[in-house]
Amino acid sequence: MEFLKKLFGGSSTSGTSGGDRNGMYFYVKPRGCDEVVRVRIDMNNDLSLADSGNDYFVIKTVRGTSYKCTRSAELHLQFGGDRRLRNSEVSGGDLVKKEDYDAWLASGQAS
Repeated sequence: MEFLKKLFGGSSTSGTSGGDRNGMYFYVKPRGCDEVVRVRIDMNNDLSLADSGNDYFVIKTVRGTSYKCTRSAELHLQFGGDRRLRNSEVSGGDLVKKEDYDAWLASGQAS
């Protein structure tokens, strides 16, 4: 089983930023919701080349998982040619810190 995990890039610590070499995580709280959503950006597959041909971008629609959060937010990310984050914006919500996500999980509201 470990062979398959290594072959397809999985690891026993995947899902955490420390063990996920290709992932970048953002935390979004849609407006009007208590839920904080963790969004993973795959740096090898999610980036799209901008029309300029020099930069990259990602647009993700973020929606909570519970029936209590029916609103969605849109995460807009801009990266330079070196694939480093240049700008991040959220419409219909707020970009929050990992600590906010951890606190939301600890509150027991996550199902």
